[in-house]
Amino acid sequence: MAKMIKISYIREGKTQVKEVEAGSQVFSFMPEFNINGARLVAAKVNNELCSLDSSLEFDCKIEPVYNNTKEGMSVYRRSLCLLMAAAAHKLSPKTRILVGNSICYGYYYTIEGPAIEAEALKKEMQNLINKDLPIRTQVISWEQAAELFEKLNLKETRKQLNHTCTSKIMINTIDDFSDLYFGPLVLSTGSLQVFDLIKYQDGLMLRFPKSKTPNTLQPFKDESKLFSIYKQYKEWGKRVNVTSAASLNDLVAQRKIDDFIDIAETYQEKNISVIASQIVKSKKVRVVLIAGPSSSGKTTSAKKLGLELQAMGYQPKLISLDCYYAGRDKTPLDENGKPDYECLEALNVELLNQNLVDLFAGKEVTIPSYDFHTGTSYFEESNKMKLEPNEILIMEGIHGLNPKLTEKVPDEYKFKIYLSALTQLNLDDHNRVSTSDNRLIRRIVRDNNFRGKPAEGTIAMWPSVQKGEELHIFPYHGNADAILNTALDYELNVLRVYAAPLLRRVNPTMPEYSEAQRLLHFLENFATIAPTEVPPRSIIREFIGGSAFHY
Repeated sequence: MAKMIKISYIREGKTQVKEVEAGSQVFSFMPEFNINGARLVAAKVNNELCSLDSSLEFDCKIEPVYNNTKEGMSVYRRSLCLLMAAAAHKLSPKTRILVGNSICYGYYYTIEGPAIEAEALKKEMQNLINKDLPIRTQVISWEQAAELFEKLNLKETRKQLNHTCTSKIMINTIDDFSDLYFGPLVLSTGSLQVFDLIKYQDGLMLRFPKSKTPNTLQPFKDESKLFSIYKQYKEWGKRVNVTSAASLNDLVAQRKIDDFIDIAETYQEKNISVIASQIVKSKKVRVVLIAGPSSSGKTTSAKKLGLELQAMGYQPKLISLDCYYAGRDKTPLDENGKPDYECLEALNVELLNQNLVDLFAGKEVTIPSYDFHTGTSYFEESNKMKLEPNEILIMEGIHGLNPKLTEKVPDEYKFKIYLSALTQLNLDDHNRVSTSDNRLIRRIVRDNNFRGKPAEGTIAMWPSVQKGEELHIFPYHGNADAILNTALDYELNVLRVYAAPLLRRVNPTMPEYSEAQRLLHFLENFATIAPTEVPPRSIIREFIGGSAFHY
């Protein structure tokens, strides 16, 4: 007699329970989950993200995952990347397409070997979509995987196997092309109708929809400033022969990581020095405005920039925009009726502008203070400030690049810096290191170290953080006079030491379990580096502690 298991799920607001045979696949429930306007791409089984062809072996709760959600669109993007790699292999097996950074809902790829035209590759991708081929997941031996990746010319993927201590390797396959498994994919190529492939710079741009509008592509917006910083950093990575997790792990295994840490830190210091020189060269600048998304290292970057300016004869004074919170009773409410501390109107912009105008006129002002416990703004006589001729203000906060923040200050007085943790590393040939994942892991470690917050707490609030960034930070990065990349290629190796134990404490009963598991799987690609190797003034110290700077 077949073993029976109980499956529970929510349909039309009510919990449904069914008895099915053990071994039934998730997609057998697809009729129960179909809704208008969204496509089912995966499912959560006891809060773990799974592909629709996964087998159900025990009593569980199933939650559908659609393409109009963050997790669903992540499944769609991974599947689209595999489709592109499979199409490229069919056209030219000797050509390597290497994934790069993310730009305006797209991934930039470079090409090594025989050239492939964008139109030809796009046509082959559409051909595979029209055939509606199955996307299969299977387990093979380590030896089989090594032989397979060598045959497919996946050099970085093959090299990463040297740092994988398991006899079983999961792969995904479309037709005669396979790649390393990094997460659930859609059931078949026919689900990947919405995409575009265009020529961009020296490579190709694979474009995909955003989760809010999964059936249409957004107009392409060229982020040339950000791309130029990425390109510069990528070229640096090639010069020092560290372009992937595998090449970094090789240095750890060979006990050569110390030199690379020094090189990476020196390179970042050099870039900060270049920006300081730009500020000094302008001569009219009185205030430096630093903005960047969460955990991009704004505080440490401000302090490091201050040291560089001091070395050039300036006396910097740091002011946090947090001082200018208007007060809890004056803060606008969001759509859920809660105080929206992320919006510009949460700050006393009028007072900030008046203070700056007075300071630049040589007057003394009293800088406000803000009590986060009571939600009130107050003034102290001891908090007076006056700017001398060789003194310069450094202000950091999420709204630093918004023109409305300092609209009464002449533009020639301002120098605006945008920060991004824009890593140039790839996991392998076709899987990138996400800037957002890098920052989230930084935030998980910092929140736990300094606020006692568990990983699930940080993961739960991350979507609202990203929403605020999309509204208040990303639209203004084009206003920057300079962009500073705050990523350090070795940092994930260090952060893994702290983050992995925190992520393992997120158990399957928690909604954040699938994201915690994804991040754990991601971090397993990086060999650990002892925190004692991190220099005291490194930006990493802002998150792990032990910094020479006082925060």
